[in-house]
Amino acid sequence: MILEALAKSDQPRSVRDLAEQTELGESHVQSALAVFEHAGYLAREPDTGRCGLSLKLWGLGVGLFARLELKREAQRHLSELALRTRETVHLSVLAGADVIYIDKIDSPEPLHASSDVGGKAPAHAVAIGKAILAFQPSHVIEEIGRNLLAFTPRTINSLEGLEPELSAVRSQGYAVNLGEWRGAVYGLAAPIRRADGVVEAAVGVSGPSARLTPEMIKLMAEQVMEAADEISRGLGYAGTGR
Repeated sequence: MILEALAKSDQPRSVRDLAEQTELGESHVQSALAVFEHAGYLAREPDTGRCGLSLKLWGLGVGLFARLELKREAQRHLSELALRTRETVHLSVLAGADVIYIDKIDSPEPLHASSDVGGKAPAHAVAIGKAILAFQPSHVIEEIGRNLLAFTPRTINSLEGLEPELSAVRSQGYAVNLGEWRGAVYGLAAPIRRADGVVEAAVGVSGPSARLTPEMIKLMAEQVMEAADEISRGLGYAGTGR
């Protein structure tokens, strides 16, 4: 209620104004404003103490719009990739040390990799996460690499082990997961680039290790990279390199 009141106001507001409009106690409003200010979403006038929203909130909205655009642009390519591979196809973005699945198409096979839209997975343990991590700044990789958990015997759980893996992703254009998150699930993924070339998302294919063998992964790699390239072009990326 307080955020909405500030967002709809064309000028900074006082605590008393906000309390009257929202019908909340002034102490409650003051506490909430202190939290917003600490998080960087609030700007105060130094002389009056009146409050207004900062541009950080606008930045969140821009990020949300970008994700909606990504999902819309990717849908056709996800469908085509699902038809070609008959395995589960994911679209994911990086969120801290995890990836979030923002869209997916399940395999028609009775036995298939399962996940939920909105669900998370550790970026270092899944192909779709490594495909994004490989193109992050070194300080981001180093920070994530300080606390890598092992989920199966095959999980890479050290920065020293992760760095050559990410280097291979950059070299070959796609990432592989051979049972590093769920022991019986394998996968591959390729990075998606925004118009400015920044990698914040990836498209991937996952399936049971009995079907998605290392040999099958190599056969599917070009299809996955082509899907990622098409989505990137749809987002405005005009570069030629993967």
